[in-house]
Amino acid sequence: MSDSLADNPEMICVGAIAGAFGVRGETRLKSFTADPRAIADYAPLLSDRGSFDITITREIKGGFAARLSSVTTKEEADALKGVQLYAPRDRLPSLPDDEFYHADLIGLAVFDTGGAQLGKVQAVQNHGASDLLELSIPGLSHTVLLPFTQANVPTVDLASGRIVADPPEGLLD
Repeated sequence: MSDSLADNPEMICVGAIAGAFGVRGETRLKSFTADPRAIADYAPLLSDRGSFDITITREIKGGFAARLSSVTTKEEADALKGVQLYAPRDRLPSLPDDEFYHADLIGLAVFDTGGAQLGKVQAVQNHGASDLLELSIPGLSHTVLLPFTQANVPTVDLASGRIVADPPEGLLD
């Protein structure tokens, strides 16, 4: 079921369970929403393990301590470590023209400013500073991380399924 949630364009991954917090069934919750606390507003959230209502109990390093419906023991919370949580797109706010859900970018073809295809977006990563598009480039054995900035990615056209990129010199070598 997790593949069907991840592959369903109407479902957006809004968080993940990072294991147990304490011994009474609370979980460590990572939020991927713009306002991290808003993750609870989109509940019930779906996963490959079922549906969960969420109550955030407190902020902790790297996320939140939270209670999930039907999770009452440390063992049950630990068993959910790594489970991704999804919300239906229609429960989420609409975005301004210059913002995108990561799920909408994955799989888009990437072209240079001259129209030549560079590759495809494999993933969107964020290691704290800003978003990075992970690109698979034909002929390269590794992926390339392209900073997702206006200068490097001047155009995202979701309707036509393409991105126009102006990568820094030497990035694709």
